[in-house]
Amino acid sequence: MDDHNKRVIETALLCAQEPLSVADLSRLFIEDVTTAEIDDALLDIQKAWDDKGMELLHIATGWRFQSRLSMREYLDRLTPEKPPKYSRAVMETLAIIAYRQPVTRGEIEEIRGVTVSTNVMKQLEDRGWVEVIGHKETIGRPGLYATTKQFLDDLSLTNLQSLPILEDAAPMAAAEQLGQAVMEFDPTATVEMVVELDENGQEIIQIDFDETIEEATIEITAAVEEVTPKSEDKPDEQK
Repeated sequence: MDDHNKRVIETALLCAQEPLSVADLSRLFIEDVTTAEIDDALLDIQKAWDDKGMELLHIATGWRFQSRLSMREYLDRLTPEKPPKYSRAVMETLAIIAYRQPVTRGEIEEIRGVTVSTNVMKQLEDRGWVEVIGHKETIGRPGLYATTKQFLDDLSLTNLQSLPILEDAAPMAAAEQLGQAVMEFDPTATVEMVVELDENGQEIIQIDFDETIEEATIEITAAVEEVTPKSEDKPDEQK
C-alpha cells in the first residue's frame, strides 16, 4: 500500500471516536484494497508510532490510538477528577466472571463465600463490563454472566486469552490438555452447557478458582485502575 493510503488510514484512526475494524477501514477507499494490504498498513503505522506518546492498539472491536501508560501522570493533570474506585467486592466479582465465565450469581457467591449484593452486579452491568448471555439449565434457570467486548476494549485486550496469566496455572493447563478451548466472548452465542466434554466424552474437571481468586482480583484491579471512564458514564462509587 502506498504512503497516501497509509496516511488516510492513520488519519481515520486518529479522528475516530470508536475503534475501527479492518472492514470499517476498507470503506475509506473506492478502489479495491485487500484485507492483507490494510493489515500490513496497520502494522507499519503501529511501528511508526513506537517512539511516540500515542500507540496504535488492536483490541476486541478493532484498532484505536490511545495514550501510552507512561503519559498518564501528565495527562491526569489536565483532568484532576479521578475515576471511581471500586470496592473489593466489585473487583472480586469481576475477576471471578472474567476467569470463570460463564458463571451464575450463585456460583460467584459460592466461590466468594458471601452473598453478592444487587448493587455490585448493577455497577458491573452499568459500566458495560458484564452481561447475561444465557441461562443455566437447572432449577430456576439462573442467568449466566460473562464479560463483554466493552470490558475487553476498556482494558485494551484483544480477547480473553489476553487476560493476565495467573501463577497457579496448573488447573488451566490440565483442562486445556483435555481439549477445553479458552472461551472468547460471542454476543450472538447461546449457552447450552457449562461443563464441556473431552474427546472421550468425559466431563472436564472445573478449574478450582478458590486458590487463584486473590491473584485474579489483584490483576483485574491493576488493569481497571488504568482505565479512565468518561464522566457521563461513571457508575456510582461503591461505599
